[in-house]
Amino acid sequence: MSTEQMQNMNTEENVGTEQDVSTERYLTFRADGTTLGVSTENVIEIITDHSVTELPMVPEYIKGIINLRGQIVPIIDIRLRMGKPMSEYTDTTCVIVLDIDGVNIGIIVDSVEQVMDIDKSLISPLPVEDQQGLTNGMISLSSQEVLLFLNCEELIRTY
Repeated sequence: MSTEQMQNMNTEENVGTEQDVSTERYLTFRADGTTLGVSTENVIEIITDHSVTELPMVPEYIKGIINLRGQIVPIIDIRLRMGKPMSEYTDTTCVIVLDIDGVNIGIIVDSVEQVMDIDKSLISPLPVEDQQGLTNGMISLSSQEVLLFLNCEELIRTY
């Protein structure tokens, strides 16, 4: 193999590496008609059959706790946390268990959509002041829908 061919090959590898660095996988889910995404690096698991133990004297959006293989995990209804009205849980309602800086927390969502590879350079800041701080970016999807990105650090800071 010539030196030129090896240089071209190295350049192609670097381009691929740069693309991999700027791309991240996100789990998308729905809450009150809004599509949100969270990095798969934060996702531990998705639970469809959950029994939540209620707690007294906590904000309404904290639904309680679950025992996940011996670990107590607080559960937040993301719909209520966003200030949206309560909705009946259905067969698509599930809990996404997240690890955020070593803190495990579960969020109740209306449904899980898919895992997407997203170029982080295409994520835009929110156009208006985000009063709740629960989202920290957005991107337009090909289906003319907007995907908002969950600010996980803010989620654990305020629970």
